[in-house]
Amino acid sequence: MSGEGSDGAALVGATGGAHALEFAAGELEWNPFLPDIHSDPYPLYRRLRTEDPVHWNVPGLWVLTRYEDAVRMLRHPRMSSDFRNSELFEMFRQMNPAFVDDREPSMLFRDPPDHTRLRNLVSRAFSVRMIEGFRPFIQRTVEELLDGFEGREEAELIAELAHPLPVVVICEMLGVPAEDQQLFTRWSDDLVHMLDPMVGPDVLQRATESELAFDGYFHALIGERRKAPRDDLLSALIAAEEEGQRLSEEELLRTLILLLVAGHETTVNLISNGMLALLRHPEQRGQLVGDPSLIRNAVEELLRYDAPVQLTGRIALEDMEFGGKTVRSGQQVVALAGAANRDPAQFADPDRLDFGRQDIRHIAFGGGIHFCLGASLARTEGQMAIGALVSRFPRMEIDTDTPEWRDTITLRGLKALPVRLR
Repeated sequence: MSGEGSDGAALVGATGGAHALEFAAGELEWNPFLPDIHSDPYPLYRRLRTEDPVHWNVPGLWVLTRYEDAVRMLRHPRMSSDFRNSELFEMFRQMNPAFVDDREPSMLFRDPPDHTRLRNLVSRAFSVRMIEGFRPFIQRTVEELLDGFEGREEAELIAELAHPLPVVVICEMLGVPAEDQQLFTRWSDDLVHMLDPMVGPDVLQRATESELAFDGYFHALIGERRKAPRDDLLSALIAAEEEGQRLSEEELLRTLILLLVAGHETTVNLISNGMLALLRHPEQRGQLVGDPSLIRNAVEELLRYDAPVQLTGRIALEDMEFGGKTVRSGQQVVALAGAANRDPAQFADPDRLDFGRQDIRHIAFGGGIHFCLGASLARTEGQMAIGALVSRFPRMEIDTDTPEWRDTITLRGLKALPVRLR
């Protein structure tokens, strides 16, 4: 779970349009839609960091690739998360009037004081204590999923572990009935595409329909919990109160969707990207097999090495400078977390996977006031899933030469990861 659920969400995704990006051959541009870059963005990240670390990009946004600049953007009090402050938003409104939502956005796209109030209320319900209380359930779920691998020669890690684990966990936390969990897969897939740059009308249409489906489902479930509260996160969110304030019905709906979608989408990618890196680096996997206590540091290094959320965006509320270039008020700025996490100015030999690396201050969970609300949950799930998988199947090998990546840009993850277990 990244961001407040998804701090890595690129605000450009909410203000883009249905434009193709076309560049002259050899021209230095950040174009994440090109197949080679989509499958491996890191060579381009290195070039941008070296040649143009504060990069102006079509259709009108700044792209940051250095760690120091990315952290400054994430923590700057005059950087807004509210996409309505972007000068691109009016362009989007004119191009896609049918898809402009006049409702207040989730706390992911809110600034103080509204963001502060919402986050405080949600934090009271979605607490570290609650997450810690779910450790036995997470461990039991991991073991049950891996029991299904026993006696087999092959497995597919996304469909059989990385996806079902966080879905089952966040639904159990929220109090969503087990028989309803499969309803959310398509709805969630539609909504995460809205985080990407340059979304088109077809993506907007599907996302709108899926959000309405989510709204209808949760509206009914909220009604049930108001009448008969249970010991779950949904009941805790309904009851959360601070200085006489509670979440409104609309705020509750937006928060539930945010927690549900972000509560599993990015964790799927954490587990799958992490396992792909392990399978490609047998020496590091061997260290982890020999010393399971390395798992905490290993997961932090895996988050740095191939972040499940590759970029996050803000809007400047005043003119400011990055790398000697002026970002005007109203312009959008995107920090490439995947690039910043491999900045040699911050991490020695950054393209090397090293479980012995110390002081891994990656920004895979964002930063500043929007730092990932669910970072503890994501870390717990990643540590338990990867640790158990490596321990039970130490000789596992990847069973494809060309892993296929999902077609999302903001979120980076695999469609499938077939493996040989023995």
